[in-house]
Amino acid sequence: MSSAALGIHPLVDALADRVRLCWAQLPELEPLAVDPELEAISGSLDGEDLFIRNELRRSRGLRKLHLETARLGAGLQILHCVFFPDPRYDLPVFGADIVAGRGVVSAAIVDLSPVGPALPAPVAAALEALPTRTFSQERELPAWGTIFSPYVRFVRPSDAAEEEQFVALVGDVLDVIAAASRTAPAQPSDHPDTVERHRGQLSYCQQQKRNDKTRRVLEKAFNPEWADRYIEQLLFDDPLPPC
Repeated sequence: MSSAALGIHPLVDALADRVRLCWAQLPELEPLAVDPELEAISGSLDGEDLFIRNELRRSRGLRKLHLETARLGAGLQILHCVFFPDPRYDLPVFGADIVAGRGVVSAAIVDLSPVGPALPAPVAAALEALPTRTFSQERELPAWGTIFSPYVRFVRPSDAAEEEQFVALVGDVLDVIAAASRTAPAQPSDHPDTVERHRGQLSYCQQQKRNDKTRRVLEKAFNPEWADRYIEQLLFDDPLPPC
């Protein structure tokens, strides 16, 4: 059955495909084990079927590449993607999310978030040089959004043309993080910069866990204990200390 027949918004499919294309071009890409109970998940929320699929990889400089796609009934669809860096490498966190429902995209965000005082200089320069992408509706960042960089884009695409623009924007940002991961040198585990980046990534994960909307949906569809496990072990697991 086609994605359209299943009610999947085309932006979700297009962006998932763009993420997988980036993965295929990353150095030293390999699978990352995922608990089978968390790989393909079925539940129910307000009388509608909830399906969640998780795909995990890792590559040079990036400890975890996570792509989550979710669908609730024939309406709500969510794409959540994060690339978590290995703290030994001076790399930011890539993040992209889409919330769509019944033909309308209510939220679309993409960023390379620093885990140190600022973005690495080559990454900031590459982002600065990207082509301008214009959207008619910019959204306000949530209160916990202090983790984002000055280059974050949080928008509500108003039509198919703006949806294509968002996919192009995410593609631009993916190219930046892919190029950086190929060239960033590894530093020793006990290097002060490595330790600082580890702390910065811990802070990033802790801030993301303040998103109560995610927790409330998971608690309602499953239960509080399951929601905690899903968030703590899969969505925003704290990076292990460098060793």
